[in-house]
Amino acid sequence: MRRFLEDESGMGVVEVILIIVVLIGLVIIFQTQIQKIVNNIFKTITSKAGSVK
Repeated sequence: MRRFLEDESGMGVVEVILIIVVLIGLVIIFQTQIQKIVNNIFKTITSKAGSVK
């Protein structure tokens, strides 16, 4: 029983889940800013693609 309580092999999974939750929260908070940046990038790519020959 003592070895079971001291076993920390599952800690990596918990940490990964917490990191994913924080990243999802940041995406939700900055959703409009991220959309503006992505739209500007695609507009730039589209406009510059016509000048490449």
